[in-house]
Amino acid sequence: MLEAKSLRKATVPRSLLQHPSPGNVQSNRLALHVNDDNSSCWVYIASGCRIYKLEISMQDSLVNRGKESLLIPEQCEVMNSSLVNHCPHRSEIQSIALAETERSDCLILGSVDSYGHLIVSKLDNSGKDVDRLTFSALPRDCGVGEGGWAGICFSPSQWCMAAVARSFCKSIDVYDQDIHLQTIRTLWYPSSLCFMQTLCSGNDSSLLAVTEGCQLSIWDLRMKENGGCVHRICGSLGDIFYTVCSSSTNIAVGGADRTVTIYDPRRWSALSRWVHCSKYEITGLAFSSIDSDYVYVQGVDYEVLCGQWRDSKKVLSFRGDSNWLGFSKCANRDVLGGWCDSGSIFLADITKENYIQSTDGLSNGVPS
Repeated sequence: MLEAKSLRKATVPRSLLQHPSPGNVQSNRLALHVNDDNSSCWVYIASGCRIYKLEISMQDSLVNRGKESLLIPEQCEVMNSSLVNHCPHRSEIQSIALAETERSDCLILGSVDSYGHLIVSKLDNSGKDVDRLTFSALPRDCGVGEGGWAGICFSPSQWCMAAVARSFCKSIDVYDQDIHLQTIRTLWYPSSLCFMQTLCSGNDSSLLAVTEGCQLSIWDLRMKENGGCVHRICGSLGDIFYTVCSSSTNIAVGGADRTVTIYDPRRWSALSRWVHCSKYEITGLAFSSIDSDYVYVQGVDYEVLCGQWRDSKKVLSFRGDSNWLGFSKCANRDVLGGWCDSGSIFLADITKENYIQSTDGLSNGVPS
């Protein structure tokens, strides 16, 4: 079973950012990176046309619990904070994402604004800004027309490949660095996207999962027939999907129906439905990197919970103190971060509880 090692609450210094810009329902304006020695975590947040970073300690601490096992955060101070040396956008940043290169010696920071303008920078793995590489890419229509929500995701196997979704334009642009590869046209307004990490796609990361309206669509970037769309799954009519995530074996979606649905990509059938797990709409999902039978769920009502989706059982949860402006999970470990419009940042470190096996082969219930 998963348990919390620490839950910390820090406040963005007023000298760095006094009034954050409002966010969309999809909270994509936060990204995390834990330092190599696991002593601290860099939290990247986007407000307006700029990106800021804060360093928060990852020291283990006593975790207090309230009613219904709700985790109570420990107040802490921000160790370091600064403006990221990242080219500013001309309009409000809608989403940011972090990726690691093949050698893991540097980070790739990508951001997209409300008109679909993509900017990518290379940063040092320790969190320092290094002018190694910066490039930008404009959408095919050069960003004309009306702006709106936009999302970004990197390929898990090729950091140079990124997909940018634009809700108002009903389009998804795929880039290899600053080279435009193709444009996908969706039927409805896209709200979330991710490259699939499933066994059926291997390591080529050619499959892209997109939530659009009340549908989950799967796109194969290698195909031209039917625009590349290989499968569509319809949810309840009128219940919009807001988020999608993928593990090595399954894919999950959530949205206005407050239900997490897990699909098997080999047959595209529903394995499990965790009905009404959140009090309000689900706007963020992430599979646990420790055990993919667990999933993290972020709701509009400030709550973040972790549960076993097969048994529809909640194991832990915590709450923000106001609306989420950003929420994210580290790519390869269970560290969660959330940013509220009050200026508070919540950082949770989750681990798996180990049990010592007794001589008769049964667990004695004592943590190792």
